[in-house]
Amino acid sequence: MDFTVPQDLEDYYAELERFIEAEIEPLVVKDDNIRFFDHRRENARTDWEREGLPNHEWEDLLRQARKVADEAGHWRFSAPKKYGGKDGSNLWMAVIRDRFAQRGLGLHNDLQNEHSIVGNFPFVAMFEQWGTEEQKQEFILGGFEGTRRVAFGLTEANHGSDATHMETTAVRETRDGVDGWLINGEKMWITGMHVATHCAMFCRTSGEAGDARGITCLLVPNPTEGLEIEEWMWTFNMPTDHPRLSVKDVWVPESAMLGREGLGLALAQSFVHQNRIRQAASSLGAAQFCVEESVRYARERKPFGEELARNQAIQFPLVELATQCEMLRLLIYKTAWEMDNMPHEEIEKTISDKVSMCNYWANRLVCQAADRAMQVHGGIGYSRHKPFEHIYRHHRRYRITEGAEEIQMRKVGAYLFGYLGPRRGKFG
Repeated sequence: MDFTVPQDLEDYYAELERFIEAEIEPLVVKDDNIRFFDHRRENARTDWEREGLPNHEWEDLLRQARKVADEAGHWRFSAPKKYGGKDGSNLWMAVIRDRFAQRGLGLHNDLQNEHSIVGNFPFVAMFEQWGTEEQKQEFILGGFEGTRRVAFGLTEANHGSDATHMETTAVRETRDGVDGWLINGEKMWITGMHVATHCAMFCRTSGEAGDARGITCLLVPNPTEGLEIEEWMWTFNMPTDHPRLSVKDVWVPESAMLGREGLGLALAQSFVHQNRIRQAASSLGAAQFCVEESVRYARERKPFGEELARNQAIQFPLVELATQCEMLRLLIYKTAWEMDNMPHEEIEKTISDKVSMCNYWANRLVCQAADRAMQVHGGIGYSRHKPFEHIYRHHRRYRITEGAEEIQMRKVGAYLFGYLGPRRGKFG
């Protein structure tokens, strides 16, 4: 067994570090852009007069960073080569995202907006596996060119984690000789609708409430008649781009269907593992950052004439967090490596529980680490002059939104007790 990070990955990460220092850091100090990362960050990023949406200047800065990174060949790293990427593997992405987050807040990697100079593209995998050739050209290439952006319209207010009971429906209707679908319903927490050109709307098209089959994904243009943003939901971590929306008699043609009729939930699962392992790596890196900053502060701070670090009340909680970071890193890297060494469709059947372990534990760990960092730093740690409150508020979301940790624990339980996965049927 070899636990060494491959040398070519180390070399590439060194290249990324040089790129950050040469191209990204100068953007941060230009024109007071530092306001988006220092104690003013939440206020600077939020347009309070526009219902709490992200500020135009903030999103422009993110676009600038992505453009520079794309020109340097980094932004599309994880995408297939035929779309201008480098076929970046899950292991490489896990290591990069872990180390990026260890650098702390910055323009290189700000996940409040799902932004990174090394991008993550779950929709590419979804369109590549399920889309028609026309959809691949329009939405994959259009996504990289900036002409297409798809929001993920799965969640509903009354059925958060249980998509099988969704109330949004679509029925067949022909208009002017064109076959299509008539959609009615409501959706909740559909991130990015303020800039999305389309919403991948999941609708009940057949079957009964509770059935996994019978849900279909339809690509609804935004804006379109009948699609209304009812309100932007203000959250623990502003700005917001998470609306409650309604669709009333919205019609789309048959060509708007993504994937096969009735198999929408399988489509939704097609990229969840890739997304979860990379997000877990980011939470791990942020947790490590909190630990390291706390250690540094505890060595420098000298209340009553002695280093704060001399106190076991300071040492032991950080020791436990550091230990968990080390153990979790091994599991994340191993799971990512296993994902790279099996067909995509085998992941759900064999190691989906490991992906869930990585994700729910990393998201819980970073919240614990950020909370501990605030405690170690005292009053200044609680203030916005340190990044810990921002890290806590941001990463707390992932204990819910990346598949609630209870849902992921249920998946682990199903594998552990033999209801699903390789142990299925073991206990008779």
